[in-house]
Amino acid sequence: VLGYLGPNGAGKTTTIRLLLGLIEPTAGSATIFDLDVQRYAPEVHRRLAYVPGEVSLWPSLTGSETLALLGRVHGRVDLAYRDELIARFDFDPAKKVRSYSKGNRQKLNLIAALMTRADLLILDEPTSGLDPLMEQIFRECIAEGKKTGQTVFLSSHILSEVEALCD
Repeated sequence: VLGYLGPNGAGKTTTIRLLLGLIEPTAGSATIFDLDVQRYAPEVHRRLAYVPGEVSLWPSLTGSETLALLGRVHGRVDLAYRDELIARFDFDPAKKVRSYSKGNRQKLNLIAALMTRADLLILDEPTSGLDPLMEQIFRECIAEGKKTGQTVFLSSHILSEVEALCD
């Protein structure tokens, strides 16, 4: 678990966008899984899951529909683990996304990423909007992922979060 710590505006999200191949560097290059992220974005993306700092979802879909859509896009979902995550995060997937609080939208994004059991999780301010109990559930999920061999790139401006989670 790698912590990427810095104050707001330091460029953490820009770095993540570069790593995801969403923006091009003005110089140099970035690789993930020994693949250039610009040239081999589809191959890289098959093995990672991303939680953005700013949550943008489809307001007319339900939580279940959103999880199904994101699972299809990713191509790999552990359905039993998805159901376990829904219970652990105390998330109601039957509601429309438009009715969710910021914290529930964040839970939805976390569940969507974690349910893929991707080799690499790229998490940008992942606990934004979560209450302390849900932050603890999140920390447990990251610790479990680490034990099963997942790599986590965690961007945060919260020192205590990085200290608690990162190697």
